[in-house]
Amino acid sequence: MNTVRQLAFLSALLGTLSGCVTATVQQVRQTETAMAEGDSIVVLGRRNRPSQAEAELDFIDCVSRNIAGGNDGLQVITEQEFMDAMFPWFEPRTAPLNTTDLPGLLQEPLLASRLREIGLKYLVWVEGSTKRTAQAGTLSCTLTAAGGGCFGFLSWENDSSYEASVWDAHTAKTAGRVSSDAAGTSYMPALVVPIPLIARVQNSACASMATQLKDFVQNSS
Repeated sequence: MNTVRQLAFLSALLGTLSGCVTATVQQVRQTETAMAEGDSIVVLGRRNRPSQAEAELDFIDCVSRNIAGGNDGLQVITEQEFMDAMFPWFEPRTAPLNTTDLPGLLQEPLLASRLREIGLKYLVWVEGSTKRTAQAGTLSCTLTAAGGGCFGFLSWENDSSYEASVWDAHTAKTAGRVSSDAAGTSYMPALVVPIPLIARVQNSACASMATQLKDFVQNSS
């Protein structure tokens, strides 16, 4: 009974912990920026990438939600709303492959007119990914007539690296770039029951980028 209680206590204690994450953000400004009443912003990712990886699409949604949230939230047009309003320019088959394609596209007369109609001030183009960079340890599980369990210890490191190019939809010029990098180590100790202690690396990179983008588009200094 004591062993059971000890395991229960250990599980509860570890369940309150999480992996370690460090995050850094940087920005490079090329022009002054400001948001006026009625102005909106959209965050986009490459729509015609070979693999529509759910995590990367989630990152775009995460940045958009964080920019729109809080007391200092901005008016955000979601990626899907933007694609619908700008059809067919930003559909997967016709969307620009690189930011070098954006100036000419944003100056397309009909597209520029639609951008003004929806009040778009800044288009944010995000590139990057989250990858597992290392893994160590072992974990084994057994099942017998008397019961079963898992024993061992695993750890792994994830690295998130993203860069956002901020484009002024009115001038069709880039205003600057914001980068967000996060790295973290997750752990999974197992003493009968595996207990994952996950480092929320991608979430940290998302929150850091959204905070920096809010500041970037509203303040020119």
